[in-house]
Amino acid sequence: MARIVRLDQNMINMIAAGEVIERPASVVKELMENSIDAGATQITVAVDDGGRRLISVSDNGFGMDADDLDTAFESHATSKIRDTDDLSHIATLGFRGEALASIASVAQVRAVSRARDSDQAHCLEIDCGDKQPVSPCSGDVGTTIQVRDIFYKLPARRKFLRTANTEMGHISEQFTRIALPAGALDLTLVHNGKELYRLSKSQGLRERIGQLFSMLAADDLIEARTEEKGIRIRALLGRPSSSRTNNRFQYAFLNGRFVRDKFLSHAIKEAYRGLLEPNRFGVVFLFIEMPPADYDVNVHPTKIEVRFFNANLVHSQVLGAMREKLLGTDLHVTARLPTLPGDTIGDEMGGQHARRQEIADAMAEFFKRHRPAHQQQQFDLTPSKPPRPATTTHRESVMRFPEPRAPMEFEGPKFIQIHDSYIVEQTDEGFVIIDQHALHERMLYEMLRERVRRGNLESQRLLLPENFDVTAVQADAIESNAELIARLGIELTAFGPRTYAVQAFPTLLGKTSPLAFVEDLIDLLATKSGELNAENLLAEVLNMTACKAAIKAGQKLTDDEIQQLLADRQRFESTNRCPHGRPTTIKFTVAELEKQFKRT
Repeated sequence: MARIVRLDQNMINMIAAGEVIERPASVVKELMENSIDAGATQITVAVDDGGRRLISVSDNGFGMDADDLDTAFESHATSKIRDTDDLSHIATLGFRGEALASIASVAQVRAVSRARDSDQAHCLEIDCGDKQPVSPCSGDVGTTIQVRDIFYKLPARRKFLRTANTEMGHISEQFTRIALPAGALDLTLVHNGKELYRLSKSQGLRERIGQLFSMLAADDLIEARTEEKGIRIRALLGRPSSSRTNNRFQYAFLNGRFVRDKFLSHAIKEAYRGLLEPNRFGVVFLFIEMPPADYDVNVHPTKIEVRFFNANLVHSQVLGAMREKLLGTDLHVTARLPTLPGDTIGDEMGGQHARRQEIADAMAEFFKRHRPAHQQQQFDLTPSKPPRPATTTHRESVMRFPEPRAPMEFEGPKFIQIHDSYIVEQTDEGFVIIDQHALHERMLYEMLRERVRRGNLESQRLLLPENFDVTAVQADAIESNAELIARLGIELTAFGPRTYAVQAFPTLLGKTSPLAFVEDLIDLLATKSGELNAENLLAEVLNMTACKAAIKAGQKLTDDEIQQLLADRQRFESTNRCPHGRPTTIKFTVAELEKQFKRT
């Protein structure tokens, strides 16, 4: 008896469904993409019980006649490609011809369609591959496909479905991925009879993002646009202050198709390098347009993965557009002071008064310390004895207060160091608080990067070389990164297979222990050499170097040193974040202060 048999067509479709139809959200994706390819301008998605009971997708597209409707649910039946040449110029979202056949093999399906040039609609019903004849029915122009009881004849598949809320979350995500680049479409999503989204083609991209992501401040996104070498890029970028703990808010689209690609992910990560902490992810909505012949979407059944024929070009264009825009934008963090409740009485009022008094006391101390001695008395905020009440003809007590004086020109330094770690600086808009270590670290990093770009860092020979022992892994890291170590101005000499000596050390790190720095450097190289390319490894090393050479938190600074630190900011394009992504400066506006003191 033959052991090898030919599978029947419905079994083939069910196997294909295992790749294409993972859960109800997969059905929504495939049907919405078909509606878009059919020229629809309005699409309504109605779902019951998280898609487990019903998924209905209606559109006003071209529609199908009886013959096309009957053929559409056959395996590998498609109107989007004809021959092999078409695979090199795919401009539609779907093209494989697997989706409808796969869906019909695992659920009850009813499709009603009417072509635009016909006055008659037709209906087709399929029950897990068992297809009934096409019959006339009533219906509007376009197509409506209803999918009921997905996987109801496949209990092994159905038991993997989650709760209605979980499945609905996946459906909303698929709806979002299709809706973001489809600005010319009216789209509606309904769950259990309740409308979740109604998106209009009249709204702009920011408005659509704001509707789909109510937790994001869409108006505050930074927009970057470029068009070069046949690649058009538009990106809406979140500020570092709105970063997330995962990449869920990073969306990339290629000619209207949601895609995942390691080159694009790396470009996004690099665009935010030095602006975010290592474990944070920027909010990104990236839209790329390029000729279909320059990439291949025929990589995976779900059509999410793509293969660029010139991936390095795409990477550099995306990275350049985003990085240039981010570095050219003021990304300083603006403080948001807590909003005090309305006027009340009792303890609550006393608490407000105490908080305001703390601020007043701090500002009084600031002015007293930085006002010339002969003017100290004029700014003494210590309460004086109240004047004696004057007696009037009505024997009424009247409190007399001195006339208000005109504001005087501020003299002396407009900054103060607090806790030997932070600098408070007066500005035209209010004041800023600066993390002295983070700011100095950023400036040193930029300076080091520029100097290393020109050549090796300046170094000086040590009077007494410092010896240290290494492991085999560390020794290999030293040998493998000898050029990078030399670029830092460090000279290491081997004294046997496991011993080295530090002979020269960069002058910039004059206050740092050479041996301690070199040991930390070797640990970093041994850990990161296999993970990062040469450019990123250099960035990591410069991060560490700048951190060790920078002013420390808790370090007392003179007025001249503070003045020099603040003046040096002007030499650099961007100093709002340290190399590790932490903010260097937080802004406070006069308007915020006035709100706290109930002046507005």
